[in-house]
Amino acid sequence: MLGYLCLGGDRVIPSLREKCGVFGVFAPGEDVARLTFFGLHALQHRGQESAGIAATDGERISVFARMGLVAQAFDEESLEGLTGIAAIGHTRYSTTGSSVECNIQPLLVTDGADHLPMIDGHPRQLALAHNGNIVNADTLRADLESQGIVFETTTDSEVIAQLIATAPGLDWDQRFAAMMRRANGAYSLTVLTRDALFGVRDPNGVRPLCIGQLDGGYVIASETCALDHLGATFLREVEPGEVVRVDASGITSWFPIGQEQQRRALCLLEYIYFARPDSRMRGELLYEARMRMGAALSREHPVDADIVIGIPDSATAAAIGYAQASGIPYVEALVKNRYVGRTFIQPDQRLRDRGVQLKFNPLPEMLRGRRVVVVDDTIVRGTTTPRVVAMLRKAGAREIHMRITSPPIQHPCFYGVDMATRGELIAAQREIEAIRLHIGADSLGYLSLAATAAATSQPEEHLCTACFSGNYPREVPLQLDKFALEIPALPVAVRDGGQVEPLPLAR
Repeated sequence: MLGYLCLGGDRVIPSLREKCGVFGVFAPGEDVARLTFFGLHALQHRGQESAGIAATDGERISVFARMGLVAQAFDEESLEGLTGIAAIGHTRYSTTGSSVECNIQPLLVTDGADHLPMIDGHPRQLALAHNGNIVNADTLRADLESQGIVFETTTDSEVIAQLIATAPGLDWDQRFAAMMRRANGAYSLTVLTRDALFGVRDPNGVRPLCIGQLDGGYVIASETCALDHLGATFLREVEPGEVVRVDASGITSWFPIGQEQQRRALCLLEYIYFARPDSRMRGELLYEARMRMGAALSREHPVDADIVIGIPDSATAAAIGYAQASGIPYVEALVKNRYVGRTFIQPDQRLRDRGVQLKFNPLPEMLRGRRVVVVDDTIVRGTTTPRVVAMLRKAGAREIHMRITSPPIQHPCFYGVDMATRGELIAAQREIEAIRLHIGADSLGYLSLAATAAATSQPEEHLCTACFSGNYPREVPLQLDKFALEIPALPVAVRDGGQVEPLPLAR
């Protein structure tokens, strides 16, 4: 077994990132690993750091995981080694714990019920994939360590896995109930045992999770777009606080701590930015919701202009909505290189200095001499937007009017978005006019919170708006350190017989 005591790397946090996509399939007789691969491929936008698949043959769970994109992590040989009746998968962007090999998911832990008989000489196993963030993970981990639990990662996801695996009692209802009562935060999970697949959602439902039916089985995924790619039929969403079990007997579900959840709080940023526009949430196609945001933005912040452009790809639908509502023509004047950042080859300093130009290329013929409305989804730190504005001016734009399809982000996220501390959020430190001057635009308009929520067709009280309003669904700490669970020790390899050997540090 290869284990690690993780050592964090450079603590450089890039722009707004969401943590992870999860997937699961129970389909005896199907190529479950291959189905999981393509399911993860559809969820690649939710994380590009690492990918992994765990599969069960009914007796034992096997895991294959690597750093990199889904297509980089797997090949035919690795998929052929993951045969079975069910599988789960994970594609990661880190919000707790460094982006290192020991933190790749799915995580595999041993069931804590020591008195249970082993299976073919092997202990009972549990594999878990997690989307979200647990805000009290440090406290929970310290308590588990005091009970003799040894952790091999620096993620909050292993805390969840150990809470489930070591909970007293044999009943799954008891185990999930024990975890839900203790874990404070966001978690959408796919969990794999030797003979069953589980989908689990936190009582607030902060992160999405849905169920689909496939010939011969069922699928659980972060977003409905993953079901579409596999030809699965969407059944419904996993409800907040619900556990769904799929096994040879079919599908069942229950609410381990009852349905008296605190309140629904689906992340509003899922609608604005994170989820794919072809996904549906609460019955709503996100492309249409984003078009409504753009239309509302044109009503709240009209301007005389010649063209409307969107920052591709997440703001494209909103830009089209703005253009249709305002009557100003929509033009594609920025071409996105969709493969920037999807390589381990880092640019040299000269290329780094070009910044956004590596990601976007403007079309001067579309911009020269024109008054341009630029629609984007968010401004977080205010580091990227000034470079976009400068690039558009250099390409010949006469006026630049920034329009943002969200309210100002003034508070950090504790529920699975790698954002920033409050001191790094530009809207928490400056008024809108000061932000306009900082980014170099001729005007700047943000969509109001009420209009943003209305575009989702969901009651505002059923959404998590914490990063905009400061109204968190549950109590949160004043500050959350992404690297709080890092252990300042060297990685080790645990060889057969228990021999521990140091591994070379990754550079």
